[in-house]
Amino acid sequence: MTGLPRSARLASWCNAWLSGRCSLDDARDQVVADDAAHDVLGLDDDPLPIVLALGRLRRNGARSATLALPVPGDPVGLGGPSDFNQAAIEAGEAVVVQGCGVGMVPLVVGAGVTWRTFSAVSTPTLPDITVADQELREMLLESSARLADLDVASWRPEAAEGLQALRDSHPAPLAAGHPVRAQRLAALGLRCQAIAELGLGDDGAAVSAFEAAERRDALLRLARSARHALVAACSVIDPEVGTADEAAR
Repeated sequence: MTGLPRSARLASWCNAWLSGRCSLDDARDQVVADDAAHDVLGLDDDPLPIVLALGRLRRNGARSATLALPVPGDPVGLGGPSDFNQAAIEAGEAVVVQGCGVGMVPLVVGAGVTWRTFSAVSTPTLPDITVADQELREMLLESSARLADLDVASWRPEAAEGLQALRDSHPAPLAAGHPVRAQRLAALGLRCQAIAELGLGDDGAAVSAFEAAERRDALLRLARSARHALVAACSVIDPEVGTADEAAR
């Protein structure tokens, strides 16, 4: 099971901090994780460490953050403008900071990460968590059946094992404030995304172009549903969860 994308970590922990559910230091530590450092370009004349950048964004009006995991033809989580969308699609991920019109795209540089900032607008079509959950589970059932029909174990044993292990998935490490259903959906989305990536690595033991196309279509559809599920899960905060003391923010 793969870990959360960097943009998912940033969106999740930025939301937790903005809503008073964790300290700024905790948010920084969770966003940076195993990377050497995270810096942000474009909010000041000089690059800002992520801990200072979060404070700057809040002073500029940030209310929340949403995740984008776009690919060509499916810009999920993006609302524009085009320069931000293009950079996000090239990176495969981005964060949209609601309330201050800022989009952030990660660039890995050595052992560190540099976040480039862009002007950004909110998407009017952010996936709904209930719909995304239902669609992913339906796509999982369909994909499992189609891949089984194509004898998936003969070409990607690890993908077949991953499909069987889905029932044992555990909650993803989202920040405090995400509903339990979001935690579970993120875990399922990550597992499905990993399986799809394994299967898309090659054409395996397909005996015909038709079988290869059928398998690829099933995996692409599963990957799409997984990305939409992650965007929905990482972009929602439960308003019923109590907030921390203001001093912790």
